[in-house]
Amino acid sequence: MTLAELQTRIRDLFGAKDARRGVEGTFMWFMEEVGELSAALRDRSDADNLALEFADVLAWLATLANVAGVDLEDAVARKYGGGCPRCRSAPCACGPAKP
Repeated sequence: MTLAELQTRIRDLFGAKDARRGVEGTFMWFMEEVGELSAALRDRSDADNLALEFADVLAWLATLANVAGVDLEDAVARKYGGGCPRCRSAPCACGPAKP
């Protein structure tokens, strides 16, 4: 499934409810899912749950983009399609990763 297909799928499944919730309410749900992912990353005892939490965060990000009118696939291509947004290299040549 491509990013565009995911965004369309989420819109088809939940678009009407998501529009009623609005950006602010959707953002709060997104942050709750990020918190659940954080807990699953700390625990790591249940690999299936960890994978599902990643899926939830991605789905809520797509939901938030839908409500805000953002095409995720286009945004990602514009931001990262030419390599690192800062140095334009692929892989990034900006220096060592920060801890």
